[in-house]
Amino acid sequence: MIASPSLNRRQALKLLAVTAGIGALPSQVLAQRTEKVVLYTTLNAQSVETASDIARDLLPHIKPSTVAGGSSQLLKRMEAEAGQPKGDLFWTSSANVMHGYRDLFEPYRSPQAAAIPEALHGPDDLWMAANLHIVVGMVNARHLPGAAPTSWADLTDRRFKGRIIIGDPGNSSTAFTALWGIERVLGTEGLRALARNVTVSSAASHVVRSVGQGEYAVGITFESTAYPYVAGGQKEIGIMYPIDGTFTVADNMAMVKNSPNPQAAKRMYDLLLSREMQLALLQNAYRRPSRNDIDVSKHLDMPPLADIRIVPVDEAEASAGRESFLSRWRAFVAAARST
Repeated sequence: MIASPSLNRRQALKLLAVTAGIGALPSQVLAQRTEKVVLYTTLNAQSVETASDIARDLLPHIKPSTVAGGSSQLLKRMEAEAGQPKGDLFWTSSANVMHGYRDLFEPYRSPQAAAIPEALHGPDDLWMAANLHIVVGMVNARHLPGAAPTSWADLTDRRFKGRIIIGDPGNSSTAFTALWGIERVLGTEGLRALARNVTVSSAASHVVRSVGQGEYAVGITFESTAYPYVAGGQKEIGIMYPIDGTFTVADNMAMVKNSPNPQAAKRMYDLLLSREMQLALLQNAYRRPSRNDIDVSKHLDMPPLADIRIVPVDEAEASAGRESFLSRWRAFVAAARST
């Protein structure tokens, strides 16, 4: 069942917190003086608002603020600030991006880590999966050139030329993750064929918006960014879980090394990994939990992970091969434009 957009969000989140028992947070924590915590975040406004509402109610002594941007943009900013960090938490990106910036992060093992599968733990506790993404095709049925696609292979058909949009993998971790995985499924020639059909957008947010508005028939994106259009009642919008296999991506959170507010940052980190927070983010922002104690199909009309064909992707390999992959992809796109 899809959460009703007409509900008062703040009331709903308070009710969720009470019924989930989050009021059991230690009283000595709640009694502390107000502290700041700065989150550098790639998440959308709905996710940030949901998290802020939960934090306001459950950690009233902590005052969170956010700096929003793309993952590469924020990580480069953190790199420039490394001598005197201004942020406390980085929330969130994929491991294939974060591996290149691991010196910026402080190890921390949250008490909430026990509910996160070991495969979603970062190396040496440098980061932890805050939620799980699935790479999908967002499809606008009114603008399809023929039958709806069911696989990545379908998107290489020339009938889709100019009908597909994706972000720039050079500055979008979503696009990089998707294209790296698609090459694992289709091979290099399949990736080249896809490059002939796609439009690359410098703004990742434009991908879902343009499909929702009918400018493109298919957008390659994450489930969490496509699902709001389904939940919002656009009957022409559907989500393709490719039958030739797709990829899960851990969206990771990390403590900033030498941050100005480390104790407040740890408490916020713990809250962001909690069952209560992940359930609220699922219901309000459609983000799949990383925890193993939440069944998404009981809360939203999303398929269980067990019903989706998943192709394993080696994040360390993706990180190591990032630059050569980007060079290859750009060459394919440039060649496609010249024909």
